[in-house]
Amino acid sequence: MLIVMSQDATAAQIDAVKARVAQLGFQARPMPGEQRVAIGIVGNDGPVDAAHFEGMPGVLQAIHVASPYKLVSREWHREDTIVHLPNGVTIGGPEICVMAGPCAVESRDQLLETAESVARAGAVVLRGGAFKPRSNPYSFQGLGEPALELLAEARDHFGLALITEAIDEPSLDLVEQYTDIIQLGARSMQNFPLLKRAGRARKPVLLKRGLAATIREWLLAAEYILAEGNSQVILCERGIRSYDDATRNMLDVIAIPLVKQLSHLPVIADPSHGTGRRHLVGAASRAAIAADADGLLIEVHRQPDQAMSDGAQSLFPGQFVELMSEVRSVAAAIGRTVQAPAVVAR
Repeated sequence: MLIVMSQDATAAQIDAVKARVAQLGFQARPMPGEQRVAIGIVGNDGPVDAAHFEGMPGVLQAIHVASPYKLVSREWHREDTIVHLPNGVTIGGPEICVMAGPCAVESRDQLLETAESVARAGAVVLRGGAFKPRSNPYSFQGLGEPALELLAEARDHFGLALITEAIDEPSLDLVEQYTDIIQLGARSMQNFPLLKRAGRARKPVLLKRGLAATIREWLLAAEYILAEGNSQVILCERGIRSYDDATRNMLDVIAIPLVKQLSHLPVIADPSHGTGRRHLVGAASRAAIAADADGLLIEVHRQPDQAMSDGAQSLFPGQFVELMSEVRSVAAAIGRTVQAPAVVAR
C-alpha cells in the first residue's frame, strides 16, 4: 500500500501515519516528493485495509499496490531511478552507458591493454571477472583479489568505473571494497542471503536475470536488495535458456521495454552472454538499444582465441570500435545519446 499525504501535511501527521504502520506490524518507507510525501508499507504478505489510514489527518489517499514487488514497481516510484557512479557516469538517465572489457582478468598487460582500447572506443565502465563461477569445476576460476587490484589500477589509468561479479558473501565483501558496481550473476539471482547482503552494500548492484527466470521472479529478486535499503539497482537482461541450442541463450529483447514499464529501475542488456557468438553481438546490441535499453555489457578481449573464458563471444578491439559507432547511430534514431568517456593517458 502507498499512503499519499496532502501537500500541507505536517511532520507530526506524517509521524502519526508511520506510527500506525508500525502498530500494524509493518514497516513505513517515507518517500518525499516535490509536492507531497508518500509513505509506502512493506512487510505485508496480503492487502492492508485502507480504512486504517483514510480518516487520519493529513492523508490524501491510500493506494493499493497490486504487484508483489513493491519497492521496484512503477506504482510505488513513478520517476526513473538514476544510478550515479564516481566518475560522473549515470545509468538510467537519457544517456546510454556502455560497459566493456574481458570476461576474466588474466594478467596486468591483458587488462590494461583492453581497458585502454575500450575507453578510447567509448566505454565508460570497465568489466572484468575476478571470481568466475564456472559450470566445469576444472575451468579457470579467476585470479581473485589480485584481479581486483589490477582493475583498480586500470581505473586510475583510464578514468573508467569498475564492475565485477561477486559469487558469495566473502567475495562481495572484497568487490565492495574495490569496484564501483557489484555484479550478481544469473546463477546468483535467487541466492537470497547474497541478495540481502548486496542490499546492505554501499555500492550500486547490477542484477542479472536468472537462466530460466520469469520477469516476476527477476523483479522479486531485485525487491530483496531494495528491501535491505539499497535503492541503486541495475537490471541486466542476459538471455534465458531455451530449447534451441543454436545460440548460447535467447536474448529476450522484449523484456527490456516491458520491465521498464513495470519498474523504475534502469535496464541494460548483455548481448555477449545473450548470444554466445561473436558475430551476433552487434545485431543483438543494436536491437537492445532500439528497445530502449539504458546500457550494454560487452565482452572484449585483445586475443579472443586465447581467452581463458568466453572467447567465442568476446569481440576483438576493432570490432568493438565498429559496434560503438553503430550503437551511437541507433541511439540517435530514438532520441538518445551515448555517454562519452574521460580517457586518461596510459
